[in-house]
Amino acid sequence: MLNFRNGFSENSQVSVIIPAKNEAQGIGTIIGKVRRVLDETGRSYEIIVVDDGSTDGTAERAYEAGATVLCHPYNIGNGAAIKTGIRYARGGAIVMLDADGQHPPEAIPALLEMLDKHHMAVGARTSDSETSFHRNLANRIYNRFASYVCGRPIEDLTSGFRAIRAGAAKEFVTLLPNTFSYPATITLATVRSGYSLSYFPIRSPKRSAGSKSKIKLFRDGSRFLLILFKITTLFSPMKIFLPAGIFTFLVGVGYGLYKIFMLDGRYGPTSQMLIVFSVLIFLIGLVSEQITQLRFDRSLPFAGERQRRFIVPEKQPEKARQEAGLQPGPPLKKTHLTEAEAAEGRN
Repeated sequence: MLNFRNGFSENSQVSVIIPAKNEAQGIGTIIGKVRRVLDETGRSYEIIVVDDGSTDGTAERAYEAGATVLCHPYNIGNGAAIKTGIRYARGGAIVMLDADGQHPPEAIPALLEMLDKHHMAVGARTSDSETSFHRNLANRIYNRFASYVCGRPIEDLTSGFRAIRAGAAKEFVTLLPNTFSYPATITLATVRSGYSLSYFPIRSPKRSAGSKSKIKLFRDGSRFLLILFKITTLFSPMKIFLPAGIFTFLVGVGYGLYKIFMLDGRYGPTSQMLIVFSVLIFLIGLVSEQITQLRFDRSLPFAGERQRRFIVPEKQPEKARQEAGLQPGPPLKKTHLTEAEAAEGRN
């Protein structure tokens, strides 16, 4: 792990995490907007940019704009960048937003205010957002399915613009995947754990100039559906097993009755086999539900605690930081983790 370190506040109230890959052209503008917005709130903050294997000058541009930069040695994934940022974050509240300019930093204060009553607040994209038709259609399907799983309306399952209390974020960090599906996972984990969730409507603009989507429709769409089923069975398995068991049972009974009344035949072994399978599916779902409940009931070792950073950045006098404004911090310094520090961080 390669780190570019800027000055920071020891007791930051807010940690802003921005995952980025090849966003050199617009990352400085995004950081500048975030800093201006948070300066107006009067909260102490830190901005953490996680460079996920960029091949351009993303890390340098982010550092020059005043952010602390954490660099992955190669592209691991958007979710992995978020996990890295969560592990490093010092603030009591964590804000996540993308580096492509589609998340308005002006909405950050509203999300932070919602954390006074809720554990997580999500920026839900409205219908007039400048997003593609196929992505809007896919999001509607995901939202409907997630609402069924959670038992409450989910307005935007895939939005990466959200604020969450640090304790909850660190509790779920090991559950998050390394891919783009981390918003869905952390949403389901929050609701399934009994934490409160709220939404704030935002209008998503077009991407910044020079920024391209890292998501491919067919490749990542099918992969996301598979992951959605996996995390559903992880958090609410009966939502999958019960309908599957009922469907199999009805097919077995229906096929048997069809043979009896329409074909004048016997009930047959096929129908019996399907009915037995439906019972087995229900029992497997029941056992899975009990295992899931036991996993959520036990206390997690890092729940609500702040994990120590791998590396403690150098301190700067607060007066010097105020005078610097949006100017860069000290000369660029690169620090490598030792094998022992890296192992400690993974644990």
